[in-house]
Amino acid sequence: MLARLPGGVYRDEDTAQERALCAIDVHDRAHAICPKTFSTSPGASIYVLAGARFDGNPAGFEREMCPHGKGMPHDAYASWVAVKMSVNTRQSSATFANASWIYYHLSRYFDTAVHVPPAVLRSFDKAAYLNRVALPGQALSANSAPLAMNHAGWVALVGAVRDPASYAAPDELLTADRAQLYGALLRAHGERYGEELNGSRRSGWGDGQNRDFQQTAPFIALATDRPLPQAVAEGLQRGWHAHAVAPAVAPVQVAYWMRDLFDIVLLDHLLSQQDRVGNIDFTRHWMWVEDGRVRSAPAGGRQPPPELAGKQPLPLQRTELGDNDAGVRTSYLNYARRTGMLAAIRHAPAQGYKRLIALAADLRAQGPLAERLRTSYGFSAAEFSHFVANAVDAAETLRASCKAGHLRFDLDPEAFLRDGRVDAVELDCDRP
Repeated sequence: MLARLPGGVYRDEDTAQERALCAIDVHDRAHAICPKTFSTSPGASIYVLAGARFDGNPAGFEREMCPHGKGMPHDAYASWVAVKMSVNTRQSSATFANASWIYYHLSRYFDTAVHVPPAVLRSFDKAAYLNRVALPGQALSANSAPLAMNHAGWVALVGAVRDPASYAAPDELLTADRAQLYGALLRAHGERYGEELNGSRRSGWGDGQNRDFQQTAPFIALATDRPLPQAVAEGLQRGWHAHAVAPAVAPVQVAYWMRDLFDIVLLDHLLSQQDRVGNIDFTRHWMWVEDGRVRSAPAGGRQPPPELAGKQPLPLQRTELGDNDAGVRTSYLNYARRTGMLAAIRHAPAQGYKRLIALAADLRAQGPLAERLRTSYGFSAAEFSHFVANAVDAAETLRASCKAGHLRFDLDPEAFLRDGRVDAVELDCDRP
């Protein structure tokens, strides 16, 4: 469990999740571990076997189930968690485990509406990982054109374990004594959004798809300089991905998406995220107002459970940001910054803005936030300098919009759900 950021809003469930992740014993008979042989990067999944048909038989699970990859039958395990490893070569995709830790802790500093899952540092004996995960991953991904980048990553990882000097950045993958591999462990949830929030890749990877991302209905609303209800209506009317939004979408759903996008764009700008488009998920919730407060419960079906039926709950999607492993590294391209996403924003949460101004001031003064960030999450000196430059740029970008009168501090979807309107907050643009 890594040190927490001063002033961060950490909840009891964060602590419980971190402790549960650290308590996983991959050498007992209650857990199995499989190589990730889908998508473009190597990694692993740890499966909880208790109560499932392979309970007590991890070797059998790994032998029979791991070759299924993403298509594994759900009755074979109870739940799973993801292992992110840092592997970067010219032939593989970009994956940097440290980014998962930093996204988690920064999200708690900003108290984001978008949920970033807790992530801990996890190490593995390298010989055990080689034989149980990496070599099977290399074999299972071989001779498959769709898995060419995934296979290249496994080849690089196997080579780094056998000969650390053969890998360009062994410190990103191996402990200082070279006895262990390390990475991030997290429990990701959610279904993948469609074009309504993820945008498209019609204009090609890179700048093109990130500009397409800004033409979705919720981003258009976020970039519209009108009061929140009118901005929502304009986004739905003008967004060229508006067809991807259900015709009966509630305006409050768009307001939540706007707040989520603010959080995502800010974090991605700060952390030089290279691969956001297409990688945003959601969970389903019932949300309602009771005793003047907005309340929420997970939604397991299309109809609310009997105990909620009389409360007239709305079915809303809440955004989950679990895929954050292509950030921080200085070789990655910062598409949020490159394509001017923050400069386009016209709505912001007051507290998020104030925390950004405070963060930039602390980084300039080398204060307690700077010290914790610099020393606790695996930043190299160059990466930390890059992060500081991004944070100062983000603060100055939004400060300029604020001083020009182009930034409305009305991004409060809970107030919109509760009251049907949001009164913009007046702020001093220079004060945290």
